[in-house]
Amino acid sequence: MAANKFAVIGLGRFGTSIARALSKNGAEVLAIDLDQERVDVVSADVAYAIALDAIDKKALASQNLQDFDGVVVAIGNDFEHLLLSVVALQELGIKRIIARASGRRQRIILEKLGITEIFQPEEEVGTLVAERLINPSLVSYLQLPDEYRIAEIKTPKNIIGKTVEEVRFRDKYHISLVTLKHVEEILKDTEMYSEHHIKGVPGSQTIIQEQDFLVVFGKEPDIERFIEVNS
Repeated sequence: MAANKFAVIGLGRFGTSIARALSKNGAEVLAIDLDQERVDVVSADVAYAIALDAIDKKALASQNLQDFDGVVVAIGNDFEHLLLSVVALQELGIKRIIARASGRRQRIILEKLGITEIFQPEEEVGTLVAERLINPSLVSYLQLPDEYRIAEIKTPKNIIGKTVEEVRFRDKYHISLVTLKHVEEILKDTEMYSEHHIKGVPGSQTIIQEQDFLVVFGKEPDIERFIEVNS
């Protein structure tokens, strides 16, 4: 099976993080930035890295981007440059463009251009930080439509040592337990490391341990009530 191919335009902190994460997950990545120093920093971590102006349609065309599975435009410090890059990509016939927006106005403009995949890293990080400050048990979550979410939470103290059947996730709380992530502290070369292991699909007699993290699916209020009742 051929590796996915992605181009990442804009190698600031966020764009570089995306490029490295894609590459780490087996994708063939082309990293692009106007700044040669930024290109040099990421070049060892991706398949290809090149310095070019992302609003230069001829320069973009030379990279055969139409053969890629998607192009991420992660330019963060110059929205005009990002827009011109998006337009150039559209004129080249790139079918999947994922663009960065800083704030609601930028999102609206990108939507007017027909971009449907838009990420707002500052807003998403800010929302998660706020949620975690309010609810320290929440580790991370994926927001879904209609108030549903998939959330990773620390095991509440009142269910430690109980089986899945005893907790009655669905009947009592209207949420589903997707899996358990078990964390173990391992001593290696005189230093302690955390190892994370997924337990798979938990059965009714699976015992929930203190070192477990729960991955649950349900409506936001139901998940919050589950945490509150059992903490």
